[in-house]
Amino acid sequence: MSTPKLAIVTVTYSPGQFLQQFLESIARGTGLPTHVIMADNGSIDGAPEAAVEMFADHPTMQVELLRTGGNIGYGSAINMAISKLREERGLLSDFILISNPDVVFKDCAIDELLAAGERWPKAGSLGPLIREPDGGIYPSARNIPQIKNGIAHAVLAPVWKNNPWTKSYLDNEDMSSERPAGWLSGACLLVRRDAFEEIGGFDEGYFMYMEDVDLGDRLGTAGWKNIFVPTAEIGHAQGHSTESHPEITLVAHHESAYKFQA
Repeated sequence: MSTPKLAIVTVTYSPGQFLQQFLESIARGTGLPTHVIMADNGSIDGAPEAAVEMFADHPTMQVELLRTGGNIGYGSAINMAISKLREERGLLSDFILISNPDVVFKDCAIDELLAAGERWPKAGSLGPLIREPDGGIYPSARNIPQIKNGIAHAVLAPVWKNNPWTKSYLDNEDMSSERPAGWLSGACLLVRRDAFEEIGGFDEGYFMYMEDVDLGDRLGTAGWKNIFVPTAEIGHAQGHSTESHPEITLVAHHESAYKFQA
């Protein structure tokens, strides 16, 4: 196998069957050879280990398991994996794909993101259209939240899904056109390596939630753009790992929202 041209980073935390589906879909998303690093935050289901074995002889994809040493959070795990990429000669290209392991890439989705990256030389991040399990479109390209809507959404959304502040917070200008946005969902992001490293990657002060909002905000402040690319489409089984740990995620949600608004 020749040196991979695209690095893909994902964070695993007992991902179950979603991980295999994610890995199998990569070949549909791009024709490029790939190197996948799974930054594992303490899985106990054996799925990451099984994935390494299952894809050991794959002709166009290498799968590597990186143990983070515990549940260090999403952004910290991504940063650790990208640091590992720097140590492995030939694995860093102009772009790095960051994705949740419960994503499924539709036909040419990754190639569409890469093509958009060439069209937008100041794009620091690019994100696809995200299709929810019921077929709806997830509002993944948004404005930077204001303090009123951001705090109200963080506090009320877990207990009052359709409250007016959450509706305003999730409101989108356009989900059909390729365009700049304030921030893009961290479920799947193609980041330009130079831009990501210029701002220091993810802020590791966020354990989970809001790290993507913060990333988009800091990229914009640094002069980069966050580009929504609706011709690139993924499916996303949202919350597969977070829903089973509400005692952790609810607190993390509130803390992250407060940190960002502060």
